[in-house]
Amino acid sequence: MQQRQLKYGCNPNQLSARIYIEEGELPLTILNGNIGYINLLDALNGYQLVRELKQAVKQPAAASFKHVSPAGAAIAKKLSESEAQAFFVSTCDLSDIASAYARARGTDRVSSFGDFIALSDECDESCARLIRPEVSDGIIAPSYTKQALEILSKKRNGAYNIVKIDSSYTPGEIERRQVYGITFEQHRNDITIDEEMLKDIVTKNTCLTEDAKRDLLIALITLKYTQSNSVCYTNGGQTIGVAAGQQSRIHCTNLAGDKADRFNLRLSENVLSLPFKPSISRPDRDNAVDMYVSSAHKELLENWQHYFLSKPAPFTKQQKAEYIASLSGISLGSDAFFPFGDNIIRAAKSGVSYVVQAGGSLRDDEVIATANRYNMVMAMCHARFFHH
Repeated sequence: MQQRQLKYGCNPNQLSARIYIEEGELPLTILNGNIGYINLLDALNGYQLVRELKQAVKQPAAASFKHVSPAGAAIAKKLSESEAQAFFVSTCDLSDIASAYARARGTDRVSSFGDFIALSDECDESCARLIRPEVSDGIIAPSYTKQALEILSKKRNGAYNIVKIDSSYTPGEIERRQVYGITFEQHRNDITIDEEMLKDIVTKNTCLTEDAKRDLLIALITLKYTQSNSVCYTNGGQTIGVAAGQQSRIHCTNLAGDKADRFNLRLSENVLSLPFKPSISRPDRDNAVDMYVSSAHKELLENWQHYFLSKPAPFTKQQKAEYIASLSGISLGSDAFFPFGDNIIRAAKSGVSYVVQAGGSLRDDEVIATANRYNMVMAMCHARFFHH
């Protein structure tokens, strides 16, 4: 049995913590740092997510994980100037894997504070330089270039967690865990998510574009590794709003929709033109943007001297509503069926045009009728993706 001692368990008082494998060798190597229990949960869930994204979409992928759910996930795609500005990165010399991480982190920069990064492909110098100034706990990738390893090993005064994963490793079919001294056993959730899951279109509108197919697959694969109940909004090859661990489906849709709205508002000229002080820290800047596009913007404007060179113009409720109302083409995935049409009504308010869900609710007819009312395309994937 090969094992590795960990820094501690879920909390510092849980000192006896380790990972081990009963047969063979551990498929990962800790190249740097003193890694903890939650770090590795994030790392292994995140790597599975990006590995499956690459298999499904055929593009390098990245994820930003926090507390065993993704704050963001994305595939490689060139950033527009406004996206680069909103994500606080330069478009110059971004490799494919770097662009994927820029998008994954850009989904929700406030939630990604202190994330664990997962990459489907080798971490190169371009990606490492992008990661270097961010507040992050660690990274997992199948390999690292020499330059990338040198850059990352200097983060957090040399304590940054760097994990190398064996990309050829395939776990066994059966997985086990203990709760309160009782062992649970189940077949690992190795269901394949691909375009076959999008073929049962149940709405009058059946025009599912290639970009929408890609975004719906990203939503489903992200949900497979998000604490349930969960809902995910996607657009342009990335997540834009992820809600995890909600007891009510409509609360999932509301929370993820609010995140998606804030994501889109960050691309507005009102936000892109904010006159930030050059000396402001990255976390303070992220928090200020989040306040500016949310209900806390009045408080921010009253105390603007800490953040801005000059007092920014108000971003009124009506302006924000008009901006969100102009959006369309956004995709939405759910990890189980939508029980009521209210989820679709809420999704429509955030510009959703495409939906994938399991189906099987007693009120499927109501949900489909609501989707038809908004001229949405809805596919039933006939699979549930609960993750606990």
